[in-house]
Amino acid sequence: MNVLIINGSPRADGNTTVAVQEMQKIFAAEGIACEHVQIGSKIIRGCIACGSCSKTGRCAIDDEVNVLAKKFEAADGLVLASPVYYASANATLVACLDRLFYSTHFDKTMKVGASVVVARRGGCSATFDELNKYFTICGMPVASSQYWNSIHGNAKGEAAQDAEGLQTMRTLARNMSFLMKSIALGREKFGLPEKEQWQPTHFIR
Repeated sequence: MNVLIINGSPRADGNTTVAVQEMQKIFAAEGIACEHVQIGSKIIRGCIACGSCSKTGRCAIDDEVNVLAKKFEAADGLVLASPVYYASANATLVACLDRLFYSTHFDKTMKVGASVVVARRGGCSATFDELNKYFTICGMPVASSQYWNSIHGNAKGEAAQDAEGLQTMRTLARNMSFLMKSIALGREKFGLPEKEQWQPTHFIR
């Protein structure tokens, strides 16, 4: 089993990295492979609404998003981690995720998702909700912890002093590991839930 971690922070080895590294220790102990990709400092523009991906299954802007798409397709779980900017996720991460989720056509059902947010003080809950919406629109179960998946720190490395936040990360990784393993067993025995054909409607008709 494997997990892909997408880190939206532009700061290498910052507080967002402290949080996901705490999770990585647990994934390793659980025998789950993990890849940590930091995209916050990369140049990733938003969707240009060209519609090309509806035909090709990949984004027309050939950058980190198409690289991540292959990793995401192969992963059993996805962790989205971001610092909080104005009660929102890093804009580069949001641009990346909008295109990643919209342009890819592979079945995301039952891949386990978890979001992690890091702030000096406030805005964690809003950012946490924002990131979870990527999972819940495409049939991905959301892993939970003992508290909302947040950790606090301002200066580089301060998150390592947040004992409860670190425990929340460890509990999240354990719960996520259990959920991925349970889903794998359920898929073997029962298969995936039946899917109905999508019936798109609009509010104007």
